Parts: sequence; C-alpha cells; structure tokens
Amino acid sequence: MPLCAKYVFVMQLEDEMKKQNLTKEELAKRMGTSRSSLNRLLDPQQPSNLKSLVNAAVAIGRHLRVSLI
Repeated sequence: MPLCAKYVFVMQLEDEMKKQNLTKEELAKRMGTSRSSLNRLLDPQQPSNLKSLVNAAVAIGRHLRVSLI
C-alpha cells in the first residue's frame, strides 16, 4: 500500500475513533487483536495487509472501498 494511501486511511480511522469516543484498547478488542498490533496499523510508516484494514473498518461500523484507477 502506498504511504499516502495508508496515511489517509489512518487519519480517517483516527477521526472516526474520536467521533465514537473509542479508545485504542476498545478498538483493538473489537478487532480481536492486541493494542500493539493496532498501534502498528495506526502507524503510516508500517505496512498493513488488506485484511487488517477491513477489520478496522468493520470494527468502527464502516466499509473499506478499494478501487483501481
């Protein structure tokens, strides 16, 4: 995933977490993962797989859209 796309995803995820008053602990619990794994997901410099991105989106009640341009 290009760095800029991951950065945008992280910013949107963090914004939604604030809107829902979700802590990292609660989001990690919803995702069925550890807080350290969530911290890696929230770091735009760290690579993430599509499954993790989808799990995060589902955990906050959103959908992830991927498209070819």
